Parts: sequence; structure tokens; C-alpha cells
Amino acid sequence: MNPPTESQTPAPRLFRRAMTAEDVNRIHRNTAVERLGIECVELGDDFVRARMPVDARTVQPAGLLHGGASVVLAETLGSLAATLCQEPGFHAVGLEINANHLRGVRSGWVHGECRPVHTGRTTHVWQIEIRDDAGRLACTSRITLAIVAQRPKE
Repeated sequence: MNPPTESQTPAPRLFRRAMTAEDVNRIHRNTAVERLGIECVELGDDFVRARMPVDARTVQPAGLLHGGASVVLAETLGSLAATLCQEPGFHAVGLEINANHLRGVRSGWVHGECRPVHTGRTTHVWQIEIRDDAGRLACTSRITLAIVAQRPKE
């Protein structure tokens, strides 16, 4: 048997913390994430997926999904993904986020998926796509995060 070539060598697992979607939902209890109805649904090797209802908690007066709610979903996904890459004692905090709102959504759920663009030692950049129930792109967002040592809660 030949030794594996570079292209056959499996990439190291990006996420260092072993968590389940249920664990993530549990740590978001009593936060803005829970109040908006955001639910983590899947943690992959290098992606995170969550969903958020389009209802009275997340729409603006015209009945469309509020852009700010989409940004909360995007920042939740990016911060979670970057934190999952860290050893205990470190976490990610947002430095900058942008969002392009491409399609209005009036009902159902929106589904966010977060994937890495750059995962460095001190900064991360993640791309988030938010789609409606039909799979149509409603929002695309990019977040830059700083990796910092955790401070004790005050």
C-alpha cells in the first residue's frame, strides 16, 4: 500500500470543541438568540446551520423580515463557528459585520449557513448565507471576529 499523497491526507478538523446543536441551543437560553427563536440545527466539520422564524419577533412594520434580525442570525452563526475553533479559554468577538438584504421574506423560516473564509490565530472571517424556505437567497453577510482570551464573568 502506498502512503497517502498530500491530496489524500485528510484536512485537520476545523472545530476543536465537541458540541452538539442541542448544547448550542442550551447555552443560548435567556439570550437574544432564544428570544428571536433562533435554533442551531447542525454543526458540521467546517460549517454551522441555524434557523429563525419569520414572525412577530423578527419582522418590521411592513411585515418583512427585519434586516437587524437577519444580522443577529448572521452574527450568532459567525461567533459560534469561530468560538468552536478555539481551545477552551478563548472565544470570538465581533469586529465588523455587513449584510446585503436581497429578498424580502414574509413568513416561514429563514435558514442560515456559515462557512469559513479565513481562520487565523487572532482573527477569523466567516461568510453567512440566509435563505428562505424555498432555498432562495434572502441575505448574504460577512463577519470579522477577534479571537480573545475569555475573561471571568462579572
